[in-house]
Amino acid sequence: MVEPQVTLDPQSLSPVERKLQGALEEQLSSALSAARETIESRYAGETADQLTGQLLTETRSHLHPDIAAGFTPDHAQLHQVAVAIVARGRR
Repeated sequence: MVEPQVTLDPQSLSPVERKLQGALEEQLSSALSAARETIESRYAGETADQLTGQLLTETRSHLHPDIAAGFTPDHAQLHQVAVAIVARGRR
């Protein structure tokens, strides 16, 4: 599986966030990757819809609370990661 990457839309960022964009994207991607690994390791037949919510919760748990509070990922992209977990679990 390709590691999930989080990219931020520079148009939606404040000037300070734009300066930190690379570091934020790296931290968010790392947290999402850790969440994917955790959920994949305990996968027990849940649906992709169920895993999407778990991915968000688990990703936020790997972030500083202030960053986690502002993390609003694209639901469709999280769902794609969940679909990949389900597909791997069926092999």
